[in-house]
Amino acid sequence: MTVPYYAFLDAGMEVDVASPAGGMVAVDPMSLKPVIRTPEDDRFLADEEFRAQVSDSKAIGDLDMADYDIVFLAGGWGAAFDFGFSQSLGRKMTEANAAGVVLGGVCHGPLGLLNATAADGSPLVEGRRISAVTDKQVRELGIDATPHHPERELRSVGALFESETRFRDPLANHWVVDGNLVTGQNQNAGPMVAREMMQLIVERSTTGS
Repeated sequence: MTVPYYAFLDAGMEVDVASPAGGMVAVDPMSLKPVIRTPEDDRFLADEEFRAQVSDSKAIGDLDMADYDIVFLAGGWGAAFDFGFSQSLGRKMTEANAAGVVLGGVCHGPLGLLNATAADGSPLVEGRRISAVTDKQVRELGIDATPHHPERELRSVGALFESETRFRDPLANHWVVDGNLVTGQNQNAGPMVAREMMQLIVERSTTGS
């Protein structure tokens, strides 16, 4: 979450932090271990304002999605426990899509699109190119006990799932843009997904659409 947050912030955007229920967003301490810790993680640890947002996030159901240009669904295995089960998140993603908001996410984050619908009532991701963490990666990372696996769940509602794969690929990377949806296979796709999302906003501003 830290890399896209700072990408948006450093581009001059105002950034809110929200979650399905609001309040504390749990941070897996393993994600801050030196081997995988990023400079943005160090910046987060020293950033009282960002840490306060994470400690007291807004409830997604309370937000007016027309106030936003971008919604980024942060990944991490914790999202497997609430994103795909949250009706309020699905409803707000439906509203955001209808308002033309650019929607994106990486890893487990795209599970937040599961309950969203298009204008005709069909699943929002049906027939759309989507990437997220794969079933194979979930097994290799040892987190297959989670209740939702992104590849399986997104395919089940008609997504055209895309990914990169190798013999062993826990960190294999891929990202895809399909209209206003920008999704990435793993957390290391965060910078690319954030960049593509902001590029869509720039293109809209220059074309007036």
